Amino acid sequence: MSAGRRTASIDLAAAAGKTIPDVIGPGLSVLFCGINPGLRSAAVGHHFARPGNRFWKALAASGFTETVLSPYDDRCLLNFGLGITNLVPFATRAAAELDRSKLRQGARDLSRKVSRWHPQAVAVLGLEAYRKGFEHPRSVVGRQPEDLDGAQVWVLPNPSGIQAFYPFDRLVAELRAVRAATER
Repeated sequence: MSAGRRTASIDLAAAAGKTIPDVIGPGLSVLFCGINPGLRSAAVGHHFARPGNRFWKALAASGFTETVLSPYDDRCLLNFGLGITNLVPFATRAAAELDRSKLRQGARDLSRKVSRWHPQAVAVLGLEAYRKGFEHPRSVVGRQPEDLDGAQVWVLPNPSGIQAFYPFDRLVAELRAVRAATER
C-alpha cells in the first residue's frame, strides 16, 4: 500500500492483538520505543500510522530526518541510524488497556533488545508506561539517571494526537536534546 492510499476500508477491529515487526539493527544512535501498536498501525503493518500521530513530523522538525517520512517509510529510519520497537508488541485500541505486568515484561524484553543491538540511546515514548514498566514512579520527561544495558535512557512524551496537550514545540525540543546527546 502506498503512503498516499486511503486506509478507510481497513478492519481496525481485526487488528487487535496483531504485532508489527521491529525496525532495528546494529549501530543505531537511537532506538525509539513506543508503548504498543495502535489498531491502525497493526492493520497496515507500520509504526505510528494513525493520522494524528506527531511522531514523523517531530522527527523531521528535530533534525533526525531530512523530511517528514510516512509511516510506510518506517524501515528507512535505519538509514538515519534510528529504529523503532514497542514495550508491548501487540495492538490494542488504547494503551490504557495494558496492565502493569505487561509493561514490566515489556521492559525486560526491551532490555534484551538493547543488550543484543547496542543502540547508543533508547527513547521511550510514554512517561506513564515507562514509570510502570521500569518501576520508576517519579521519573520525569528527559534523560534518565540510569542506563539500560549501556544505552542512555530518555523518556519522551507519547507523540499520539491523543496526547496533544503536550505542546509540539516541547516534544521537538526533547527530541533535539536526544539528538544532541547522541551525535557521533
